Amino acid sequence: MHLGPQNAALRLRQQQPVLRFYDKLRGEIVADEALAREDFIIHRRDGLFAYNLAVVVDDHFQGVTEIVRGADLIEPTVRQISLYHHFGWQAPDYIHLPLALNSDGNKLSKQNHAPALPKGDPRPALINALQFLNQDIVKGWQDLRVDELLKNAVANWKLSTVPEIQHSQTRLAEL
Repeated sequence: MHLGPQNAALRLRQQQPVLRFYDKLRGEIVADEALAREDFIIHRRDGLFAYNLAVVVDDHFQGVTEIVRGADLIEPTVRQISLYHHFGWQAPDYIHLPLALNSDGNKLSKQNHAPALPKGDPRPALINALQFLNQDIVKGWQDLRVDELLKNAVANWKLSTVPEIQHSQTRLAEL
């Protein structure tokens, strides 16, 4: 089987490497220079656009100004900010939250077969998430409707109380 240019992956020739960026929780993050300067795939050989390109274009046209996500996505952030610069677009602000890990040290996610949230009342799971992020819990939360609990959580959100990311949660040595 011969793979012609129509079946080749396309890489972005890195001309605007991002060597550091500011995270609203962690402060300045310095990237691994080799990673920041590396050319990277933007269109896969299977015909799909690569994640980094797709998410940047989608977020830009959706008007996203702040991205809040898990610390496991710190590494691709430099590539995504670089794409914003290549397009001449304003990059959003970033916040990388600590990862919730299971007893084996794996992040809780579908890809790691984490159990689904229990059916029924979501309020205990919301309270667990707020506690994990070190947020204040309103007294009598059990008596609030879900929308009231969420409204209270948003109104009382304090980024300053979110725990710092632990080195065991991500491979920060590379950044």
